[in-house]
Amino acid sequence: MHLAEVSSGESARIIAIEGGQGLRQQLALRGLAEGRVVTRISGPFGPVVLRINHDTIVIGRGMAQKIRVGRT
Repeated sequence: MHLAEVSSGESARIIAIEGGQGLRQQLALRGLAEGRVVTRISGPFGPVVLRINHDTIVIGRGMAQKIRVGRT
C-alpha cells in the first residue's frame, strides 16, 4: 500500500521509498524515512498532510504514491 492510500486519522509505518537518491534526501529532510510511523490528517483530496511526532508535514499526492507503507 502507498501513503496516498492511507485514510485520514490512520497511522502507517514507512517500509520503502520508491525513488532516487534526490527524492529520498528531500523526504528525509522532512522527517520521512524508512521505519518512521506517520499519521495522515488530511482528507482524500488535495495534498497529503501528515503528522510525524508533533510535526505537521505536507507533501504532494504524487510523492505520497512513491512511499510504500504498512499498517502499524
